[in-house]
Amino acid sequence: MKPAASLAEALGIDVSAPCVISLVGGGGKTTAMFRLAHELKALGKKVLVTTTTNIGVPEPGQCDILMLEGCADSSRLAAIPAATITCLGNGLIEGEICKVKSVEPAFIDELCAKRLFDCILVEADGAKRKPIKAPAEYEPVIPPSTALVIGVIGLDALDKPVDESIVHRSELFCSVTGARTGEPISRDCMVKLITAGKGLFKNTSVACRKIVLLNKADTVELHGQAELIARELAQQQTDLGCISASLQQGSYTAMQGGSPQKVN
Repeated sequence: MKPAASLAEALGIDVSAPCVISLVGGGGKTTAMFRLAHELKALGKKVLVTTTTNIGVPEPGQCDILMLEGCADSSRLAAIPAATITCLGNGLIEGEICKVKSVEPAFIDELCAKRLFDCILVEADGAKRKPIKAPAEYEPVIPPSTALVIGVIGLDALDKPVDESIVHRSELFCSVTGARTGEPISRDCMVKLITAGKGLFKNTSVACRKIVLLNKADTVELHGQAELIARELAQQQTDLGCISASLQQGSYTAMQGGSPQKVN
């Protein structure tokens, strides 16, 4: 199975048209967001990275510009040159882990309408660094201008027990998937989480493309598990794209029913 050359290619992103992409779930959202940002920057694109929840302060090298004050002034953003990554937040939240404060979805929609960036990447969900989660009532916060929602799951959660050390909001996870606390997380649980109305793609517009990013497929065995999940998804929900990925290794394969597909 031939892998894609980049995450952007696997996602089927049209780099010629401005877009808003939101990431939800757990198991590598932030890593995927900045990986995609750097791929687009390398193509000369002006990229905005932001959040409607809260994200950790970018590490050195992850972005070129960190803008945390006066972010509601779109004229400042218009002056940013091409081939850059700007991280935008509404200030900082101090704590054990310092975080970039969320931006209102309406402002993201405004930036999209003004076409100030070639691509806006939004971390629209939080998972407390866990590989898998179920969303609370108020989650995720997806801007209406979003054209693509990427739902991320860490395959390292497979066969691990359903508890708060592995699953963010484990009680909700059990409610959505039918799993029981302490039982191993199966492929079936993941498929149910992905396809449930209150699961991974909760609050996603019917107009959005939806792609599941099965991250941490770092071994042949886990890549095989991703293929099996893709086959089960293809049998149930044909509008879902699915990617087996190892963000750590930089490998990405778009699949449908276990076979490569062009993501339109």
